[in-house]
Amino acid sequence: MDNKVLLALGSNIGNRQEYLKQALALLQEHTHIQLNNQSPIYETEPVGYVDQQPFLNMVVEIATSLEPLKLLEVTQSIELECGRKRDVRWGPRTLDLDILLYDEENMEVENLSIPHPRMLERAFVMIPLSDLQPDRLICNQQKTVGEIAQSLPDKEGVKRWIPNF
Repeated sequence: MDNKVLLALGSNIGNRQEYLKQALALLQEHTHIQLNNQSPIYETEPVGYVDQQPFLNMVVEIATSLEPLKLLEVTQSIELECGRKRDVRWGPRTLDLDILLYDEENMEVENLSIPHPRMLERAFVMIPLSDLQPDRLICNQQKTVGEIAQSLPDKEGVKRWIPNF
């Protein structure tokens, strides 16, 4: 499992924490995926289509022997297993899994772009990513992940999530 990959996970329908836990379990169960690290969970305001509930978001670091398009198939099958429906772009969802970075790959095919094309604009991605790799330089940027996360205007809408018991 030579490939190092960062995935973003998000949920804003139903038991959001349970969907994230289920996604982590399904990733760990896959014979070609090893879960190496995970960020804390953040509660975030929706972006794009804003008339919906807040999200729970996190980033995980995995190792995999799967090629990018095969990994995309796996992540999409996990989304479907968790009840994901693609009715509204950027709309409510039980689970969303996005491939952010795959080694140092740069690729763009019909249904997959690596690095993720909007990750640098999204505090709900960059803040959890900065928990895992704050000093990483990405996408020909002159700033680190941590510096990018701190410079985003919507970072106030991203709060560390602590469940109520």
